[in-house]
Amino acid sequence: MSKTLTADYNSNRAALDSVLRVSESFDVLTREILLGQKHVCVYFLDGLTKEVVATSILAFWLQKKPEDIANFPADDARGFAERFIPHAESRLSDDVAVLSRAVLSGQAVCLAEGIPQAIVVDIRAYPERGVTEPENDKVLTGPHEGFVESILQNTALLRRRIRDSQLTMRRLQIGEESKTDVVVCFVSGTAEQDEVERLCERLKAIRTKSLTMGQQALLEQLVPKQRWNPFPKVRYTERPDAAAASLLEGRILIMTDNVPNVMIVPTGFLDFIQNTNDYYFPPIVGTYLRWVRLMLFALTVLLPPVWLLINQYPDILPEPLRFVILQKSLSLPVFVQFLIVELLIDALRLASLNTPSSLGNAFAVVSALVLGESAVQAGWFHAEVVLYMAFVAIANFAQPSFELGYAFKLCRIFLLVATALGRVWGFTAALLLELLLLAFTKTVSGRSYLYPLAPFNGKALSALLFQHAGRRDKQ
Repeated sequence: MSKTLTADYNSNRAALDSVLRVSESFDVLTREILLGQKHVCVYFLDGLTKEVVATSILAFWLQKKPEDIANFPADDARGFAERFIPHAESRLSDDVAVLSRAVLSGQAVCLAEGIPQAIVVDIRAYPERGVTEPENDKVLTGPHEGFVESILQNTALLRRRIRDSQLTMRRLQIGEESKTDVVVCFVSGTAEQDEVERLCERLKAIRTKSLTMGQQALLEQLVPKQRWNPFPKVRYTERPDAAAASLLEGRILIMTDNVPNVMIVPTGFLDFIQNTNDYYFPPIVGTYLRWVRLMLFALTVLLPPVWLLINQYPDILPEPLRFVILQKSLSLPVFVQFLIVELLIDALRLASLNTPSSLGNAFAVVSALVLGESAVQAGWFHAEVVLYMAFVAIANFAQPSFELGYAFKLCRIFLLVATALGRVWGFTAALLLELLLLAFTKTVSGRSYLYPLAPFNGKALSALLFQHAGRRDKQ
């Protein structure tokens, strides 16, 4: 049972000092002044508060004369706040746990002698970087700004774009220890209200110690355990314009403090063919780019397995296409070569993450040329294997979702192994299993992952495959 404040000022101070461990933490600060004949103490956290605002409040109090508060009721907390707190964002609370949480989140807590409640003043100022364009989601034209780690800054970027009172921001706190702020953002009347309520109830039901790993920790609590299903259930974006467009389509955003991107739900497989760049081009160009992206999706999964299958049955090709058939064999089987190159690509990607940015491009080019050319010259790999895998690695960057890229990779590896072991029957069975996996996958809201293809919705499918001029239809 949480402790509450009383009219005893010294007892209240002792309770807050104990919970906040003021004597042991150097950054938990207190400042006590004498307001007339009344002792007032302010608690705040160094580094997370606007010191200028805190100083102005203290200066305002010090300017008060004893006669200004001589006839003021001793236990009127609301009246004290109205007369002596010159700040727009303030509230009252007598719960010690709530007050300590407010201080640790960067707010100031004011205790006044004889008043059984404290005044919480929101003067938070979190460290943050500029709203620069995200590295992984750039556009050729349009605004060059992105979300940051401050959730208040992110909500402001959305409010700037959608100046509608129906834009709703619901704040929750998740994590028994971290008390992380999570905001569910939607446009009332556009988003499905039942989906919003179900999502909020699931978020409230989460029981975890912390969300220190941000949205990934939150997603693991939201999505049912699907250990063998690699397909991503949400889309991420670091762009406010893309997030605002999704809101107007009827989607729901989940924003987590300390994370510079937002989750878009519900998300189906076909939603990934959309990209922010599409909407800064004429409709015919945007539609073309979507179809190219959809074709690349298919090629990244099917190109190596189909080529391997063709080389198992070389006689099925007509003479003009027989140039794709291998002319010589090596000691390593072709499907083993594919698997080794898959691992090498991931090894280079992991190595590039730890390479200084000034050397990153040179490292990638030199590594690819040296390893690829040397392996072919040494007779370890066929040149065609290196060529096809290079195309697949580049084609993966046609869409910004790393989660979807690795889902394609696992599907491609499964198809390669099945084709090598079972030839045409293995390829057919593996492809059928992957299609069934897509068909039975559910989104976070419970909708089919293949919507609007299954169940079929012609209007929504047309909005995904063809970019229409003007505002997009609700999907």
